[in-house]
Amino acid sequence: MTTATAELLTVPEVMERLKLGRSTVYDLIRSRRLVSITVGRSRRIPVDALRDFISYEIGEVA
Repeated sequence: MTTATAELLTVPEVMERLKLGRSTVYDLIRSRRLVSITVGRSRRIPVDALRDFISYEIGEVA
């Protein structure tokens, strides 16, 4: 496993990268459009999952 694939982002980090609000990010997680894991009581989003989400969204628009 490389560092890039092992990197986990917090919800605020995803909010910043996507320029979206907290509830929108949690809606994406709840609807399973954005993959996440729970570590203890914290939600984490793998960088690869964020990349996949963006690629999929771009593909739907094109």
